[in-house]
Amino acid sequence: MPTATTPAWLLPAYVREAVAVGASAPEEQVSEAGARLLARWMNPARRFHDVRHLVELLQRVDELQQETRLPHCVRLAAWYHGAVFSSDSESAYANRGGEDEDASAEYARMELRDLGVPDLKIEAVAAMVKGLSRHVATPDTPDAAVLSDADLAILASDPQRYKTYLRDVREEYAEIPDARFYTARRAIVAKLLGRERLYTSPLGATWESQARQNLTAELARLDKAIAAMSTAADAG
Repeated sequence: MPTATTPAWLLPAYVREAVAVGASAPEEQVSEAGARLLARWMNPARRFHDVRHLVELLQRVDELQQETRLPHCVRLAAWYHGAVFSSDSESAYANRGGEDEDASAEYARMELRDLGVPDLKIEAVAAMVKGLSRHVATPDTPDAAVLSDADLAILASDPQRYKTYLRDVREEYAEIPDARFYTARRAIVAKLLGRERLYTSPLGATWESQARQNLTAELARLDKAIAAMSTAADAG
């Protein structure tokens, strides 16, 4: 259940979105499903992919909602996209950032089906969750574009928030030694910078410049740290 660090509006917001997409189960059952999902976000092992990230993601979706066709489905996809998460290996981090979109989509299907949500809405939510594994949306999928852009919005944060984001991510993967973490993180940053566009929705596109500045600066820091560790290893 919500704690002092969890906004009081969060669980009722889940209930509203589920009802809005057609959940026919009693409200108490819908609330219980939301509480189970919220408990996953509140796992203390999560330092970035936590309740704060969920709240920020929902807020970003709200900023972009005028570009959505199914805004309630987009918000539910935001809720479910991090349902299944692991930070126990550098391979998981390098490949998916710790999130398992396929498993999260299946969890969404199972839970929403139990709540009586119509199949078309369930599949819309699940498809958006799975799509985050690539963070690529085509022009005919504006809902997926909004969710992807909202999820990547942290990259366009102001420098202080970006610094906090990097600290939280490192703490989330504290079990991975520095050398392997830096290498995995560098691969992720380089891949992001290699994309033609980070944001595909018209409003999200306004975040592009700041995100690239943050990523470019981070890449330089990572290269410097990796080089220093390599020099130290050679000296040893």
